Amino acid sequence: MAADIVLVHSSDLHVDDDPHQGPYGDDGTTGLRVVLNAAKATDADYVLLVGDIFDSNRQSPALIASCVDLLTDWGRQVVVLPGNHDPLTPDSVWRQGGLDRLDHVAILGLTHDQAIHFPDHDLEMWGHAHVDYSNMVPLREPRLRSARWHITLAHGHYEDDGAEPLRPSWLISNAEIEATCADYLALGHWNRAAAVGTGTTVPAYYSGSPDLAKTVNVVRLRGNGTVIVERLDVDLPE
Repeated sequence: MAADIVLVHSSDLHVDDDPHQGPYGDDGTTGLRVVLNAAKATDADYVLLVGDIFDSNRQSPALIASCVDLLTDWGRQVVVLPGNHDPLTPDSVWRQGGLDRLDHVAILGLTHDQAIHFPDHDLEMWGHAHVDYSNMVPLREPRLRSARWHITLAHGHYEDDGAEPLRPSWLISNAEIEATCADYLALGHWNRAAAVGTGTTVPAYYSGSPDLAKTVNVVRLRGNGTVIVERLDVDLPE
């Protein structure tokens, strides 16, 4: 049987240059650092960063350079989906400091239009990036499966069918989740970790933010076609 393909999924790191704005104290890169450390600890093949990785598009060159160094040191494949805090506006942080020039970092909507295929694992990942601060439908126009493994990324707010939306923007429904036909749906926008949807055919999970959930999601794509999702504690500074 083929070895497991291991994904580490996180979101809402809110990396920020202002120690009073970010959740981690003086080192604004802590969120990214602990996620990549968790990926190293699990020997992950891929890291999925599903929106609001930066708290805003207004970050200093020094902080961006530190993030570039962390990603360079990690060295393995990273797939980024920009969210509502760090959308792909003309002044987007993702266009600065060389973040979009790292060979192993795919930024959906920027370095890749909507999807990226990894032939070594016959694995495709796709998602709709936030390109501005306006409302959008994260799971619109689901992509047809074109590989053995089909992973969807989406940054938005899930509401159970029939529920009155608490947040009227970036909504995700049960029907939209099922329409992805994904082997795993990696969600961002919630600070807490949660499984959502009906759970009938598509495993859909929020990772939560590292500082509040204190975990990342570890997803194992098994050689027998099954998917296992676990939460792994992250090592946050005191």
